Amino acid sequence: MSYLILNPIHLIMTISSLSQLLRSAFLAGVCIGIAGFGYLAEKSIVGAVLFAFGLLTVVHYGLKLYTGTAGFIRKGEVGDLLLILIGNIIGCLAVALIARCSPMPLQATAQGVLEGRLAVGPLKGGVLAIGCGFIMTTAVTFARQGKNLPLLFGVPLFIMCGFPHCIADAFYYLCAPLDFWAAHLGEILLFYLAIVLGNFIGCNLYRAVLPPSDKLPF
Repeated sequence: MSYLILNPIHLIMTISSLSQLLRSAFLAGVCIGIAGFGYLAEKSIVGAVLFAFGLLTVVHYGLKLYTGTAGFIRKGEVGDLLLILIGNIIGCLAVALIARCSPMPLQATAQGVLEGRLAVGPLKGGVLAIGCGFIMTTAVTFARQGKNLPLLFGVPLFIMCGFPHCIADAFYYLCAPLDFWAAHLGEILLFYLAIVLGNFIGCNLYRAVLPPSDKLPF
């Protein structure tokens, strides 16, 4: 009888926890989408620096961002990470819909970004994404200790190096014209899966390479 009573309670608590996680991930996606909006509006070193607004906001409010979480997950939390990725993409989609109302040529700029990504190809794109993941885990580790300079420098760094960030890229892709999507759907999805994996590998380089005694406090 106690099992029958506790089990529904546990189910409700689980649903509530997942709902909270998804809402946090959605807001993180909105933050990155707004940062990406700024970058598409000013696609230069200025825009790359302004993009840091998104990551600073995510860290300050403790929101769940895929690339800010992947390097810190523990055993059994891969499912949570997938939910975070989905929530981030939905948040980016919300801002991308707003971006389509802008008089600025954001769709054309976004298509240019996407064309550049596809020209690199999924294998090289995935390898380049490792660099972004490494920078993200480094920046977030420092930011959690109240040190934001690595984040302020790290964000423009991965943008100027051309290291794909899977959530920022999600926003760019969702801003691109629908006819371009229709013509390149398979290529886009394959490339995106490659950079999600590349980001994950980069985010976990510290844990994979450093001896346990030397690892940062994850």
